[in-house]
Amino acid sequence: MNGQTWIRPVRGLGRTLAVLALLVYVGYLAIYLLYAGALFRWPFDYDQGEGFELYDALLYARGEWPYRDNAVYPFYASNYPPLFHLLIVPLLALFGPQLVAGRLLSFLATLLTGGVSFAVLRREVGGWWIPMISGLAYWASNYVYQIGPLCRLHTTMVMFELLAIVCIAKFEDQKHGRRNLVWGLFFLLCAGYTKQLAVFTVAAALSYIFLRDIKRALAAGAALVLAAGGIFWLLNSATAGQWWVNIIQANVNSFDYLMSISLLKQWFRLHPLLILFALGYLIYELFWTRLSAYSLWFLFSLATGALSGKWGAGPGYFLTSIAAAALLSGLAMGRLQRLAERRGHWAMAALTLVLPLCYLVQGALLLHLPTSGPLFEPLSRILGVDGAVMAGQCADFAYYDTIGYTQLGHLPTAADYAAGAEIMRYVRAAGGPVLSEEAMFSLLADKVVVTNPTQLRNLYENDLLDVTALTERIYHQEFELIILRAQFYPDPVLGAIWYTYEPVAEICMNGFLYHLLQPANDE
Repeated sequence: MNGQTWIRPVRGLGRTLAVLALLVYVGYLAIYLLYAGALFRWPFDYDQGEGFELYDALLYARGEWPYRDNAVYPFYASNYPPLFHLLIVPLLALFGPQLVAGRLLSFLATLLTGGVSFAVLRREVGGWWIPMISGLAYWASNYVYQIGPLCRLHTTMVMFELLAIVCIAKFEDQKHGRRNLVWGLFFLLCAGYTKQLAVFTVAAALSYIFLRDIKRALAAGAALVLAAGGIFWLLNSATAGQWWVNIIQANVNSFDYLMSISLLKQWFRLHPLLILFALGYLIYELFWTRLSAYSLWFLFSLATGALSGKWGAGPGYFLTSIAAAALLSGLAMGRLQRLAERRGHWAMAALTLVLPLCYLVQGALLLHLPTSGPLFEPLSRILGVDGAVMAGQCADFAYYDTIGYTQLGHLPTAADYAAGAEIMRYVRAAGGPVLSEEAMFSLLADKVVVTNPTQLRNLYENDLLDVTALTERIYHQEFELIILRAQFYPDPVLGAIWYTYEPVAEICMNGFLYHLLQPANDE
């Protein structure tokens, strides 16, 4: 019996495993679509801060700046650049002042990111399986799943970062090089004015140009600095300096290196195969060929993740590295495929078997799914997680995640909708302004949004805010209702609240306990 006889069944088994791996990742995409659809219907903040992102868009729609003096009523300002909020503005005409406008934008950004990865790998590697599994791997990540459909900036920034790197990677193209460079710089500008964290991708892109063409790197860097600096100056002038205070100074937060280490371990534990493939390809380019824009992007994205221990950061800081690793792992598989082709039939047969096995293992490490319902209950039983529940602060959810407890990822329940309606009953009954840690309660009741608690804390801890005016209003009981969830307000504000107000209700929603307080009766 010759060797060819054994190669055929090995290849057949490999193709079967390849199809199975694709089905696993398509399953993750289906779960992601289900989760996104559930959040599109959910009218309240699911993640603390979503409502403030929507409110920034509403301010832009009214022709107002969200960069204001936080010491003056309504004590509100944004701490993020404007592009994400400006992109929401056209959607307000379709959806009104609802979170679905921002959530849909973020969700579409994740779809485009995976789609662009597929297109790049289809061009660079060829075939269908590697491009498809790499694009699907991005959507399968627990972090992307949890954060992707939120009205937050992260995924839109990553989309612009990827588009920038894809263009910059081809800046030496003889026919379209200049066009690619201009578009790359434009997308870098978009990424930076979506979220400041994109500075590491800017550094990666300019480093790549510098390694290939120093003169063009200097010219591109100068052009980007002039454009970004000009916009910065205009915004700071238009807001009387509040842009600088709220965007730069307020974001110098405390850093917990132990939290960074913990999150880095979790990131690696969830995505080891993607990361090892990406690191392997980076090392290969470093020693045996030339560093690509994609390898440099992945390398610089590690610095982004290292900042995850900053107060107010978290797993969202790893989204860039996940997108970069998914793309780079596809390039690594393409390189292995070319090497195997030169080695002969046995090498190709072995690779056909090994790659799907790797992605099946990676898929198992990413396991997350609802554990109730006619489809997911039997599926979770087969997977051995049917008894798993995620315990929140005051409620359990039929949801399993290999991370363990997560604030995000579960589907809102009928009890959550009832709890939201109960909170809104108090909000609408309040005759005066409401001080709430989540903006959507005020927006849905057509009331003024008063303060962004995390921004107040950032400014206060950096000695940039006098909270006297706010605490005086609290002591004078000018707010008819106060809603606390995480108690992010500065300590003097929290002290004034608990001294002057008394609890009237504690309502559990989405696993969190909401404290509703009204002015205390002195009698």
